[in-house]
Amino acid sequence: MLLLTLKVFSFTGGIEKVSRILSKALQEYSTQSNQHKSALKVISLCDKSSDVDQRYCPKAHFKGFNGNKITFSILAFLQGLQKDIIILSHINLIMIVALIKMISKNKRLILLAHGIEVWRDLKPWKISFIKKNVEIWAVSHHTANVLIEKHGFHPSQIKVLNNCIDPYFNIPESFEKPAYLKQRHQLTDEHPIILTVSRLSSFEMYKGYDTVIECIGPLLKDFPNLKYLLAGKADLSEKQRLLQRIKNQQLDQHIILLDYISDQELADYFQLADLFVMPSKKEGFGIVFIESAACGCPVMAGNQDGSSDALLNGELGILVNPDHQKEI
Repeated sequence: MLLLTLKVFSFTGGIEKVSRILSKALQEYSTQSNQHKSALKVISLCDKSSDVDQRYCPKAHFKGFNGNKITFSILAFLQGLQKDIIILSHINLIMIVALIKMISKNKRLILLAHGIEVWRDLKPWKISFIKKNVEIWAVSHHTANVLIEKHGFHPSQIKVLNNCIDPYFNIPESFEKPAYLKQRHQLTDEHPIILTVSRLSSFEMYKGYDTVIECIGPLLKDFPNLKYLLAGKADLSEKQRLLQRIKNQQLDQHIILLDYISDQELADYFQLADLFVMPSKKEGFGIVFIESAACGCPVMAGNQDGSSDALLNGELGILVNPDHQKEI
């Protein structure tokens, strides 16, 4: 098997997390197989070879190209000719397998379909090639439905494979608010705590945290000690915009803007919070929702995207209209 990826170990987004988990699952599967062609090889465009985390993939089975598209494409092509199964973590890699298919007709090709990267308009040749040659593993029923309704893919070529929690995610054995985080942020048991963990990007204005900010003012009438922790790696312009908005709405004492939360502390922040909220409108799945639920933190998500799959259509949390402030 060959897994072609854009990024796996040097980035922290949802697709990268899925790629790491898939690498481990495929590695375990290939180890159990006695067939030589089942041996897994993972090739990444943007990672360096030294970035590999061997909990997920042995160093000998991983190759990174640090952004060198030419050498990546050449090796991916040559490796693809040797493997029976080729899995793409992103649709932007489809050209490589299209070339491989011209030479070797019997390859099994699989595309992971996450969210906005396949929801947007696609070039006609990509749609045509995928329809004829590629199996699709969609992370949610929402993504599967978009592929069917927008691009005309047949339901029979799409399987829904929901995302899962990383096997190394620190699921707590007891459920108490961590004292060190309460001390760090000067919080007490008198503070109801709402948490959002998301990439804070001026190019991705669909996560719903602006709507949550709008809700904080009205909520203070009933919960005067309310604290909203908004966490995530932010680009400079988005951070400045958020800080200015918080100041303009006089919410400085109630909204705490945090940076990226490390994997080591993420579970503790879920335990610190009384409610995790992210009313997104364009979430392919939302691993963060199931991570929060696994840590005992109640979850609220939007009902117009893949979040519904993550919360089992409301069994694991509350689904709301992300455009309806009063409903939130």
